[in-house]
Parts: sequence; structure tokens; C-alpha cells
Amino acid sequence: MRSDEIKRGPSRAPARAMWRAVGLTDEDFDRPLIGVANTWTEITPCNSHLRELATEVKAGIRAAGGVPLEFNTIVVTDGIAMGSSGMRASLVSREVVADSIELVTRGHLFDGVVAISGCDKTIPGTVMALARLDLPSLMLYGGSIAAGTFRGRAVTIQDVFEAVGAHAAGTMDDAALQEIEGAACPGAGACGGQFTANTMSVATAFLGISPMVGNEIPATDPRKRGAARKVGERVMGLLREGRTAREFLTREALLNAWTSVSATAGSTNAVLHLLAIAHEAGATLTLDDLDRVSARAPVLTDLKPGGRFTAPDMEAAGGMRLLAARLFELGLLEDTPTVSGASLRQLSEAAAEAPDQEVIRPASAPVKRRGGLAILTGSLAPEGCVLKLAGHDRARHQGPARVFDSEEAAFAAVQEGRIRPGDVIVIRYEGPRGGPGMREMLGVTAAVIGRGLGDSVALVTDGRFSGATHGFMVGHVAPEAAAGGPIALVRDGDRIRIDLDARRLDVDMAGRESRQPSPPAANGHATGVLAKYARSVASAARGAVTTLA
Repeated sequence: MRSDEIKRGPSRAPARAMWRAVGLTDEDFDRPLIGVANTWTEITPCNSHLRELATEVKAGIRAAGGVPLEFNTIVVTDGIAMGSSGMRASLVSREVVADSIELVTRGHLFDGVVAISGCDKTIPGTVMALARLDLPSLMLYGGSIAAGTFRGRAVTIQDVFEAVGAHAAGTMDDAALQEIEGAACPGAGACGGQFTANTMSVATAFLGISPMVGNEIPATDPRKRGAARKVGERVMGLLREGRTAREFLTREALLNAWTSVSATAGSTNAVLHLLAIAHEAGATLTLDDLDRVSARAPVLTDLKPGGRFTAPDMEAAGGMRLLAARLFELGLLEDTPTVSGASLRQLSEAAAEAPDQEVIRPASAPVKRRGGLAILTGSLAPEGCVLKLAGHDRARHQGPARVFDSEEAAFAAVQEGRIRPGDVIVIRYEGPRGGPGMREMLGVTAAVIGRGLGDSVALVTDGRFSGATHGFMVGHVAPEAAAGGPIALVRDGDRIRIDLDARRLDVDMAGRESRQPSPPAANGHATGVLAKYARSVASAARGAVTTLA
């Protein structure tokens, strides 16, 4: 066993002495050591229940002959940090999650790993670590929150963000805003729409590194504990079979994962995260690959933010196995292995569709004929950018730029009524390096929707979007402003053209050659972890990873 180096022989007596202090026995030293990397925290409902799931995972490991050793890593919660300076820490936390799991596992020579994730960045962060380590391992997602109820309708955190915009526009009073605030999040679990957490749960299941059935069970469903125990048992099966993470994290599986993102009109953040996972796994994946898949993979699910339903509704309708069956019917998936022991096609063959369900459409009657995201290039984004297609039917927009050098400045302009129909809001110096940390713009995009401008305004940023964002929004513009990208030269009034059919994002800039970029505002992060991140992070077009040679 890999762990023998640290626990066997006379020279390891000091290590064994310390492990005896936490309960290990002579018998345990003859068994595999399995790390249980938990992302539990009491800060957020997304992860607040993960201690209970870890207990079940550990029981499954013990029952199957292993020794579970639980440790924790960090969480930065997007839904809480959103719209504040704290949001700069969000994407950075993905790297810290991956780094910390890698370090603990290497430092203690574990034989295998189970990672338990909850909110947005913990999902890719855990999988990136598993890719680096390439041990028998898998990731379990903690599950979705139940929908709240506000005045007879189901609501999610998305509705609260949009209520802020409605409140500012005078169409919602203080009492209603407080009422929806108190109703939207009724308990444990990650945000219920096809926002980043549920998008990445689906993606990692189609990737094969996470159990499809275990992931989609909602957070507070009694079945979740049994699924967690099976995960503990299954990691021991992977160990006995000699199957390690990179066996599942192949190019073919990554394209399957992206197909599932496209088919569910998932979060633009999946672009960054799948590129980063591919990098860590040594697999080839590019923006062009993602665009080719999106062009042929239709949207098959009617999920929020652009649709009507939530992740628990999808699970009740037939879940990921039914979605996989539809995608195999269309010839859009490769049959790849999964950590469950069944192949992706075998999982799809076990699908059971609920009578009269409306969440997952038939292959012949999709919600949209093309996927929920598109990759554009052009004079404003030479390395590429991501156009979100969920929640609207527009294929092009042209209008004058309204330029802001921070999210806060743009949000204030929207709330004060300074944005007009036809405008293109440009938010820059919010990229991976410039933010630093590539903040999500949900506060701004939700305010646009809340003010009734969603059908008439476009937004372009070198930052990124929440999975709850919908509307005509272009993010991940690369190169970013802080790296000298053309977006740094745009001025108020320049004409910006967004053309889905041509896959172009262009700008008319008179006298471009003589223009100088506006200096970024001081953000107070000249030292510390954010400064370190800014110095090492790669372009969004490469997944904003920090491990490039």
C-alpha cells in the first residue's frame, strides 16, 4: 500500500504513536488509509450538512475494509459574497481547495480519497485535486436545496437578487423584499436552479468522477445518507480494482461533461472549471471544442434561471440518467466509464421517466435547438469570450458602450437609472488578474433584469457570471483589461457588436492606435493571497489555473 511508507516498520513508530492518539489500532495499520476531504462549513447552507454525509462515507469505508481519515478544507460562498469585495476570494478559493486536498493527501500518503463538495468552487476544486493526485478516488456532491415559497410560487436565491432590482425600480416594497428574503432558502443544500453548483454536479457525473445517482438526490432527502455510505464502499472497490482518477478524466469524458452543460443551459462558470480540470488531468480541451459541442447539443431541460424548474424537480422527473438517455438517442455522447462501476450508457439504460413530467424534454422537442452557451472571438476578445444564451432568444445586439472600471460602479449606474435601452454595459478590470479573482456580476445582471431592461441591454465583462445570470451577457473576455486586452481601450459611446451567428464580439474604436488604457483603480490587494494569485493566474481562456509551467 502507498500508505505503508508512512505507517509500517520500526522507524515509523512516532507516526503510529500519534495516530494511536486519534484512535487507530494495530489492525488499522494493516489497512488502506482513505482521506475524506470535507468542505463542511457553518457559513453556508450549501455545505452546512456535509458533516452528516461524511459520517456515512466513513462508515462505508470502514465496512469495506479501509480506515477513513477526515479532514476539512475551505469554502468561500458566492451567494453571500456576491456583489461585495469579498467576491474576489471566490475563484481563488477553487485553487486553495485543490491545493489543500493535494497537500494533505500527499503529506499523509493516503491510498485513496473521497471528496465531499457543496457550493460552487468546492466542486471543481475537489475534482482538480483528484486529477492531480490520480489515486482511487471520487467526489460526492452534497445536493440541492429545496425551493422556497413566496406568495404561492416557488423561488430560489435568483429571485432574491432580482427582487433587489425590482425594489430599486419601485416595483417591490420593503415588506415584500423582506418576505422573499426570508422564504428563498428553506434549509441545507446548494442553490436550486441550474446555477454553478448544480451545473457542475451534472458535469462531474457525466465526466464519470462523481456518482450520478448520489449527486442528484437533494440535500435533505433521507436517501442522501445511504448514497453517501455507498460512496465510501465504492472508493474501496476502486482501490481493489486499481482504477484511478485519470482513467475517468479523459478528453472524451470532458466532452460528455460539456454536452451535459449545454443540454441543461448550465452556468458559464463550467467553461472555466472544465478547462481547469482538463489541465490538471493532462487532457486536451479548448474553447473551440466547447463551442462545437454547444452548436450541436440542444437544450433539453426547462431549468432555472431561464426556465421553470429546479434540480430537485429534474431528479423527480427522471434525473441525469434520463438526460443521458436523451443525449445518447441524439448520438451526442460517448460511452465512457464512471466511478459507479457502470458505464455512462449503462446508467442511461436504467433511466425511469416520471409520468407527464415536463422538466426533461423529448429529444425530438428540445427547449432550444442549440446549447445554452457560445464562444465568441473578435476585435474585443481575441482569445475568446462566453455568451450566455439562456433566458433570451436574441442572436445579436449592437449599441453604445457604457464603460465602468468596477462592478460597483456599474451596479450604481443601473440602480440610479443611468442605463438606457440599447446600451452595452462594459465592466472591466474584473478578470482573474485585474479583480483580482474574476468576480461574478450577478448583482449587476439581476439589477438589469429587475429594472425591466433584460430584453434591451447587453453586458460585456472580463469578469464572470453567476449560474443564476440570464439575459444577453458576455463574460470571460480575454485578454482581460489588466493584461492589456482591447477591452481596456474602450470608451463611452464606442459601438459594440455582438453576433451569435458569426461568433463575433467586435468594437468600433476611432483612433484606437493613440488610445491609452485607463489605469485600474487601486483595490488594496498589493500583498497577501490575492496578490499572489494575480501574479500566477492564467487567462480565463485557459481556465484561470495557477499551475502553468
